[in-house]
Amino acid sequence: MNFLRRLVLGVGLVALCARPVTVSAQTTNAAPDFKEVYELIRAHLAGANPADLDRGAISGLLNQLHNKVSLVDGPTGVELDLQGSALTKSNLFEGGIAYLRVGRVVSALPGQVGTALKELTAKAGNGTNRLRGVVLDLRFAGGHDYAAAAGVADLFIGKETGLLDFGTGMVSSKAKTEGINLPVTVLVNQQTSAAAEALAAVLRLADRAVILGTNTAGEATMDQIYPLKTGQSLRIATASVRLANGDLLTTAGVSPDIAVAVSAEDEKAYYADPFRDLNKTAGILAAFGGAPAPTNGVAGRPARVRPSEADLIRDRKNHPGREVDYSALTPQAGEVEKPVVRDPVLARALDLLKVISMLPAAKPA
Repeated sequence: MNFLRRLVLGVGLVALCARPVTVSAQTTNAAPDFKEVYELIRAHLAGANPADLDRGAISGLLNQLHNKVSLVDGPTGVELDLQGSALTKSNLFEGGIAYLRVGRVVSALPGQVGTALKELTAKAGNGTNRLRGVVLDLRFAGGHDYAAAAGVADLFIGKETGLLDFGTGMVSSKAKTEGINLPVTVLVNQQTSAAAEALAAVLRLADRAVILGTNTAGEATMDQIYPLKTGQSLRIATASVRLANGDLLTTAGVSPDIAVAVSAEDEKAYYADPFRDLNKTAGILAAFGGAPAPTNGVAGRPARVRPSEADLIRDRKNHPGREVDYSALTPQAGEVEKPVVRDPVLARALDLLKVISMLPAAKPA
């Protein structure tokens, strides 16, 4: 059992959710013959234009096979490797937790992740303020550079071990003494795709991360590019990406260790501003045991802060045998309340890392 997953299961104060269950609709009707349908429409639809029909047919086909086939620009379909599109955000949260947000998994990403963590380590300092964990946010991240995914995973792995096979043989990490020896949480959602999915799966398999969020897109595949007469190309999934243990990354996607479901609309709002109060946060957070609830609406009075798992661990450690008094955690009148992370997935990850950092056995293998 993976190191961080074992810790999560062993800490009774961390409320785990069951893995999400995917229910797919079944149909008993066989699909009609494509050519037959196309010819009937072409022959009888009033004002039918062959170009419009072709465009509609192609659009429908690509939409139906969106996780296996895509239309890309250029004769080679090579993804633009924009330096600024790899790591889009990095900052330090209270408690010495580094936050890294990935835009696209491209060749620049390993270098940018390494540089950002060095800068955040220096910012955190030493002693009690040292860096204690890393949140790697892969929500809405994509990209098809699997070598870059392996390169990022290699930063967090100190030993030589297999990582990923994406058509060139198994790529392995390198043995090192200066790897990033910190607990890691990875955030994913249904728009975490391709190489970003592979990165999450590799870190979990290597005993280096707990995954939080929802099932990923299921688009991690080895692709072939086929040029078209228009100058564009079709990217077609020809094989699955394989993990070091032999498992294939399939269209089912990567499932989280801790499922935290958020509506698509709310998730985008929290992604833009994790401190934003959507006026319905209390219900969501209560369901997942997450971060503090929003203000109570009374002018001049701060909200009662709901203790996190980390707060509970710390209080009981400082006062063994005594019933914990949560009123001490509530800001008093006139005090300035610290900003509260209201993004349920991020808040969960931060709490988990704070708990792990306080446990004596919380050291990555």
